[in-house]
Amino acid sequence: MPFSTSKYIKFRQGMQQRIGSLRSKTEDSLELAVDVMMEERVDSFFRVEQGLEEVIRSLIEIEEELEVIRDLSGAMRLESRLEFVEDRWDEFDSEIRERPRRRRKKVSLADMLKAASGGGGALSENPGGVNNAMDAYAIMGVEFGSSLADVTAAFRIKAKQLHPDANNGDRSAEPELRRMLEAYQFLKEYLSLSNTEPMRPPDRPYSPAE
Repeated sequence: MPFSTSKYIKFRQGMQQRIGSLRSKTEDSLELAVDVMMEERVDSFFRVEQGLEEVIRSLIEIEEELEVIRDLSGAMRLESRLEFVEDRWDEFDSEIRERPRRRRKKVSLADMLKAASGGGGALSENPGGVNNAMDAYAIMGVEFGSSLADVTAAFRIKAKQLHPDANNGDRSAEPELRRMLEAYQFLKEYLSLSNTEPMRPPDRPYSPAE
């Protein structure tokens, strides 16, 4: 499926920002590795150095391919490659700093639903996770590349429509609500990681009475 011009521009800009940010962080990691690993962890240093250099080479390749991507499937594959490279950088940076890896945050749907409803009971977690931005945008019903503000606005509207309090206590829409909450949480993290705009919370907590 081909991109429209506006969607392609948004996708490319977001990817370029992520690539630039990761290249800068990788260069910082290389400098830090020299400072903290050369004396006591020299064997590990050479392996980490090689890995970080591979990260930089991969970023260059992704950036080159970004110029020729024009369809949705190609964009999804390229984004998956960048996510893999981001995880590789985190693995090496964690070793340099001797800290646990900052793995991608797993969504707690029960906590999200509780927060969105102002209380209420916990729900069982949906085993089928939202794994990419394309799916998350589709679930939210907004255009790919939309800003966090647009995503948040869509979330608030849909949550009010699906919440049991808006349906005379009918809980049949809860699976759809859980899926939407998961997509919303994914996009909040995705947009923060991609630096397409600063991550910011909604103006005020959602209340089904609004």
